[in-house]
Amino acid sequence: MLEIQNLHAVIDGKEILKGIDLSIGKGEVHAVMGPNGAGKSTLAAVLTGKPGYEVTEGAISFNGQDLLAMVPEERAWAGLFLSFQYPIEIPGVTITAFMKAAVNAKRKAAGLPEMKTGDFLKLMKEKMAFVQMKPEFAKREVNVGFSGGEKKRNEIFQMALLEPSLSILDETDSGLDVDALKIVADGVNALRSPQKSAIIVTHYHKLLEYVQPDFVHVLKAGRIVKTGGRELIEAIESKGFDQF
Repeated sequence: MLEIQNLHAVIDGKEILKGIDLSIGKGEVHAVMGPNGAGKSTLAAVLTGKPGYEVTEGAISFNGQDLLAMVPEERAWAGLFLSFQYPIEIPGVTITAFMKAAVNAKRKAAGLPEMKTGDFLKLMKEKMAFVQMKPEFAKREVNVGFSGGEKKRNEIFQMALLEPSLSILDETDSGLDVDALKIVADGVNALRSPQKSAIIVTHYHKLLEYVQPDFVHVLKAGRIVKTGGRELIEAIESKGFDQF
């Protein structure tokens, strides 16, 4: 699904990624762990096309397409989704209006007609129930006045509705209590399928107690220095990142 080869990236003239190689297959969940400043969020930003990040070397293929040749919205239409560390508020825009626009933009890119309002509202109701989100949230402005846990539940709802083939959770567990962590984990686990993959970017082990990754990668100083399974999580918990 995703192939990253020798990826180098710069921001503000400073090289952050210094040769990333990573392969993600369909149905796989990969955890990318590392200390602050390792380049984890930069990797997520480069994959989703965030402005300000310059790729100086390397290639990224996503489902056979050249990801680096695509603008951010094209990447989203192709099936890429980013769950933010700090979800933004959008005053004046309801969740219903926001998600209807997003769903129809993706359908248009795929050559499909816009979803009828009745069909969309039915689908939205189903997905809100799926992630245990209260129906009244449909009329609320996007993330305005939401608690940390509510923002995370809203993002999992967006994932459920948009059905991305690859979801990237960029330190989505940062600052969350145990209940909010379980919201994120339950959503990720519920959406796992043989056709959908995920990258969980974190420097904590707690979320990975609830979501079982297939592979764990240690990112340090802009490079993946170790790849393995759950034994890496346990090693990091006991000895930290300095051992790598």
